[in-house]
Amino acid sequence: MKLNYKKSGVDYKILDKIKRLAQSNGLKTGFNFNNTEFNEIVGSRGESAYVLETKNCYYAMVTEGLGTKNLIADEMGKLTGKSYYLGIAQDTVAAIVNDLITVGATPLTISAYWAVGDTNWWSYKKRAFDLISGWRKACDIAHCGWGGGETPTLKGIIKKRAIDLAGAGYGIIKPKERLARGNKLKAGDDIIMFESSGIHANGLTLARKLGYKLTDGFSTKLPSRKMYGEELLIPTIIYSRLIQELLDSGIDIHYMVNITGHGWRKLMRAKKNFSYIINLIAPTLPIFTFIQKKSGLSDEEMYATFNMGAGFAIFIKSDQVNKVLEISNKHKIKSWLAGKVQTGKKQVSIKPLNIVYKGSDLTIR
Repeated sequence: MKLNYKKSGVDYKILDKIKRLAQSNGLKTGFNFNNTEFNEIVGSRGESAYVLETKNCYYAMVTEGLGTKNLIADEMGKLTGKSYYLGIAQDTVAAIVNDLITVGATPLTISAYWAVGDTNWWSYKKRAFDLISGWRKACDIAHCGWGGGETPTLKGIIKKRAIDLAGAGYGIIKPKERLARGNKLKAGDDIIMFESSGIHANGLTLARKLGYKLTDGFSTKLPSRKMYGEELLIPTIIYSRLIQELLDSGIDIHYMVNITGHGWRKLMRAKKNFSYIINLIAPTLPIFTFIQKKSGLSDEEMYATFNMGAGFAIFIKSDQVNKVLEISNKHKIKSWLAGKVQTGKKQVSIKPLNIVYKGSDLTIR
């Protein structure tokens, strides 16, 4: 069975057109800041987080959603009778926080948006309890507060037994020198990658479609004897404490990337034109080996869709690599020197697999 992301219902080219339309709408930006102490950092528009400047610091904000990972939790719940929403809560908070920190922000607070199709969704008390307690725990992991939120019932918009999970995150960048939006990137910078725990929360539309096509569905056993669905539900790593300690330790991070949509193509997200040369890749996790074997996706398609074992990347000066690896090890997050930033056309070149992603083929924002 041959699958790809477009056949699964997600077409990034259409999404890119929408983004370009939004960015070229001709509206004057920052007009409503005239009578406040805030100034817009225009260069942050289109980044993972949007940044405002005050006299002493920057503030960053981001809105992010989980996507469709909770639908797999629902499918597995039918099979096992378990609630997987402790992990689903962490996945949602991670989607928000891991984007927020890419600009150098320390997370302050997160507001939740949990929309259901029917209030009966909350009648399954174990699932509701897990979502609430899991969200609180994830905020603790991220070292930020839970700032309340909204829980609307949207009958007719959301399916009766479904929930849409999202939220907004707010952070502070202080001192100002910590702001990372790509302007400090330079040829010669090293690329450090941090491990993922699995699929995280990206590529799930494709992974779900594959699950429905498997003979035993989401209960299909991997070589490890774990069920396919449960492997997909391993919670996302929250990288905020690690990044915070790196910054506190004096690491000058020139840019950061949360590897989600677009897979490893995300490494060329910065606006500057550079070539990103990857010389060392992570060992392929069993979940990705299984997906590739069953879907027929090529290496090029896999690395353009999934995180493939690397959930976050930073770009730094070479003389700071050992310190980064040491601090990462302290946080029990595997890291490695993956490659180098070089002058040249905007592209990502994964040398061990002879894969080249050209920046001209897709706008990565």
